[in-house]
Amino acid sequence: MPRPYFYLTKRYNRRMNNDFHFYHPTEVRYGDLDPQGHLNNAKHLTYFEQARVQYVVNLGMFGRDQSFMEIGFIVADIHITYHAPVHWGDPITVGVRTAKIGNKSMVMEQAIINSETGEVYSSGTVIAVTYDYAAKQTISVPQEWREKVTKFEGWKVEE
Repeated sequence: MPRPYFYLTKRYNRRMNNDFHFYHPTEVRYGDLDPQGHLNNAKHLTYFEQARVQYVVNLGMFGRDQSFMEIGFIVADIHITYHAPVHWGDPITVGVRTAKIGNKSMVMEQAIINSETGEVYSSGTVIAVTYDYAAKQTISVPQEWREKVTKFEGWKVEE
């Protein structure tokens, strides 16, 4: 027997456990809404991007006085799941965490969350590849970045 719609809604409109160590509060702008009155689906990616930039600035991997050509990573892949509509005036924050660091990439997880209730509006995974813009080629994740992320995320270092 098929499950009723409200069952699916409750399952996907989960509350976020506090797995993120970094949150970037943002405001839902009127101009970000679509004709249905909720946040346009593409704007979720914009909010994710803004929070990712603030995350790398906060970790000291990028400075406000640097050119964006020096960030050193490019987005290679994004997956996003929409859990509930975001409306104008909803109090939101965007959580960011690094889930994994590979040789030349970082897997980052993100979510747009109601900052009062913890409801998750959208969640996603981003694969960012470290990149040398001058040489136009991928590079290994810098050791300094690995150390900063490991410390910030509270990962245990195996010796």
